[in-house]
Amino acid sequence: MSRVVVVGDVITDVVAVLTGPLATGSDTAAGIRFSGGGQAANTAAWLAAQGTPVTLVAAIGDDESGRVRVGELERAGVTCAVERHEGYPTGTVIVLAQAGERTMISQRGANLRLTAAQVDLALAAEPDVGHLHLSAYTLLDAGSRGAGLRALAVARERGLTTSVDAASAAPLRRAGAAAFLSWVRDVDLLLVNTDEAMVLAGGLDPAAQARALTAVARRVVVKRGAAGAVWVDRSGTVETAPARGVPVVDVTGAGDAFAAGLLTAWLAGADPRAALSRAGDLGALAVSSVGARPVP
Repeated sequence: MSRVVVVGDVITDVVAVLTGPLATGSDTAAGIRFSGGGQAANTAAWLAAQGTPVTLVAAIGDDESGRVRVGELERAGVTCAVERHEGYPTGTVIVLAQAGERTMISQRGANLRLTAAQVDLALAAEPDVGHLHLSAYTLLDAGSRGAGLRALAVARERGLTTSVDAASAAPLRRAGAAAFLSWVRDVDLLLVNTDEAMVLAGGLDPAAQARALTAVARRVVVKRGAAGAVWVDRSGTVETAPARGVPVVDVTGAGDAFAAGLLTAWLAGADPRAALSRAGDLGALAVSSVGARPVP
């Protein structure tokens, strides 16, 4: 398989798996773990775990946290085209996980320093790249938007296939659906969860949302969590898949694992049903353990 370049974020996740509802203004017991995170970094790690050659293009702080995150990724088999930025912290997210849901409190940090020039250099250094995957956090942060737009432009110039993960509903809402859809027009694959689909396509059923979004992207997958997933493409293909029935420990990074499974299968020539099945396998594996990355 040709190389996949993933462009986006590197994060330190502080994951707190709560034992019960959050007691606002008081104490709530939790299991707490520090681990690698970031939508792009997670997806790259899951791609590498499947044997896919993958390069991550990202920015970190010139700090211990950033060095640890890059070391983890390199040990996982990810090639890191990562720049360090003095005076900016590596991004950190506090994740509150409880009852199959998670809430994220984010400090984007050095991720905002990702530049178009860095993207150009990284892609020029990878002659064997066949696909570009972009975390939409890069587009949704004004500081890094130029890098995300440049990544998609270079991919088009080089004839690469492209995919975008829509990232998160709240920043999508702030950016505006029309603006975001103009940024990702004609990508080969757009991944959205149910909340993101609502922001971008309104209150339709998932298949109708995906069908509406094929006006912008050639293929759209709506990730529905425990309800499974829906694939719709411009040829009229509609494929649905149920979620795996596994005990849910922590949903952090499940969508990133799903994306990696989907990409690996689709880029290898799998049909939509097989691609969704592989994506579901990795999503189920992700929710079965704490943290957003494959268990070593």
